Amino acid sequence: MSERAAKVTPTEADEQDDDQITDSAAPDAATDDTESATATTPTPVTNGAQSVVRALENAGVEYAFGVQGGAIMPVYDALYDSEIYHVTMAHEQAAAHAADAYGIVSGEPGICLATSGPGATNLVTGIADADMDSDPLVALTGQVPTEFVGNDAFQETDTTGVTKPVTKDNTFASDSDRVGTDVSEAFALAREGRPGPTLVDLPKDVTNGETETEPDEPKTPDTYHVQERADAEIVAAAAERLENAARPVMLLGGGVIKGEASEACREFAIEHEIPVVTTMPGIGAFPEDHELSMEMAGMHGTGFANMAITHCDTMLAIGTRFDDRLTGGIETFAPDAEIIHIDIDPAEISKNIYADYPLVGDAETVVDQLSAAVETSPEAKKWRAQCQQWKSDYSMAYDAPEDEPVQPEFVVEALDEATADDTIVTTGVGQHQMWACQYWTYTEPRTWVSSHGLGTMGYGLPAAIGARLAADDDQDVVCIDGDGSFLMTLQELSVAVRENLDITVAVLNNEYIGMVRQWQDAFFEGRHSASDYHWMPEFDKLAEAFGAAGFRIDDYDDVAETIEAAIDYDGPSVIDVHIDPEANVYPMVPSGGDNGQFALTEDQL
Repeated sequence: MSERAAKVTPTEADEQDDDQITDSAAPDAATDDTESATATTPTPVTNGAQSVVRALENAGVEYAFGVQGGAIMPVYDALYDSEIYHVTMAHEQAAAHAADAYGIVSGEPGICLATSGPGATNLVTGIADADMDSDPLVALTGQVPTEFVGNDAFQETDTTGVTKPVTKDNTFASDSDRVGTDVSEAFALAREGRPGPTLVDLPKDVTNGETETEPDEPKTPDTYHVQERADAEIVAAAAERLENAARPVMLLGGGVIKGEASEACREFAIEHEIPVVTTMPGIGAFPEDHELSMEMAGMHGTGFANMAITHCDTMLAIGTRFDDRLTGGIETFAPDAEIIHIDIDPAEISKNIYADYPLVGDAETVVDQLSAAVETSPEAKKWRAQCQQWKSDYSMAYDAPEDEPVQPEFVVEALDEATADDTIVTTGVGQHQMWACQYWTYTEPRTWVSSHGLGTMGYGLPAAIGARLAADDDQDVVCIDGDGSFLMTLQELSVAVRENLDITVAVLNNEYIGMVRQWQDAFFEGRHSASDYHWMPEFDKLAEAFGAAGFRIDDYDDVAETIEAAIDYDGPSVIDVHIDPEANVYPMVPSGGDNGQFALTEDQL
């Protein structure tokens, strides 16, 4: 990257470029033609590293997240002259999380870079996170020169071996003439079909090696095939089943959002008046303020969503892998339902829940097929009334006595109230994550950014950095974090301050690893082994030490005014919210339990 780009924000860089173009305007047409040719004709590549960067440029990459180091240094040298804006993170794990969140919000693969050895291994948690959640990500790792591979050289690790189980595709680059195309293919594979992380390991002699070969445009290998349309006979049978359903439910997973099928699913649900439940990764696929919304199901899903799943007779499940946090016990999940399962990955069909109607294909395409095949809406008026009754019976109401500590639900709702509908929410993992699911009203896709399958504490802050750079300029980005999660990656505040990123972090501070403490109270006789975090720092003052704005909330009178001030601050702000340390997350389905037998209090577990 250029020296100029290293010292200014992306917005400032754009402004300076405009100034330079104006100041250097040539007095004659000949000079204009020369400058035009220079602007449109890229400089030929001369080595492997330049080919790597050219591949990223060809793919339209605008941002990359990483940490510099010895074996990746040739690639960084090539980035010096590139328009790609590199965001130097404080830790490689955070680089992977930021790139992951960038991919979630933008829909295009996020890019992260690290050097060999510990740099690469520090990426592994973020790569595994992206793999579990099917997020588009490209990791570029430096490697010792080829001749040293296998000799336990300084900072050598078998990166492809370590990451093969958690990547969609994994390449050891061995040829300077081929390395750029390796990166192009990795980019295409990360976003096509079922998205996921890919990795290219880059030996230093390959990136330093001479080449004049331009990389191919991003495209998948000829051997890679994705089925777009589902079998027409099965579609017809599924349509007939839906037409005759008495208690239909749509279950929308993360694949709906990744497959750009949210609008198609919304239209289908509304046209046929089918109640809609989402998985946690599917939050935002259907507007939660719509009367058909039953919100999130699963371990900490709403009681009414779990009742709808338990009592439905037909389930149209789209883009979900039926993980254990959704299903609880397999034998008790939707016991009376016939399952119509749409998924682009055939490996997910009948893996956990048997599909009576297996529809392999792209989510939007198959929903359109199904929409064309369904001629009459199901007669489900009584069922819809029952769903509305459950919403009343098991509402997400809570008590917030003014003479007791601040309740976390109140804070989440206050943050939601203070921000626009398209605000992006990122979280870490734990109780705060569940409160953010339950008490924020999501109406749009790509506004919920969290760690689902891997459950990675510390995800929230670096994710907010990646989300901020992918978001529209007028979108708010709010990170709802827990004290335990925030402590794991708070060094990334230095990045947010350096880049002047407008993000608001609300740390729901109960001085515990809250979800662990909740489980210890419920299942381990209240023995708080290693979950007591009463040694937490003062996060508002720590934020100020980093150069961010710090705020603190201790009682209800502070909430509205403090949140407004933090959101209005032009730059990164942190609110240290001291909440009730005994607050728990309910409803709750014990691990492996029956979704229809959810607990509303600890006594019911």
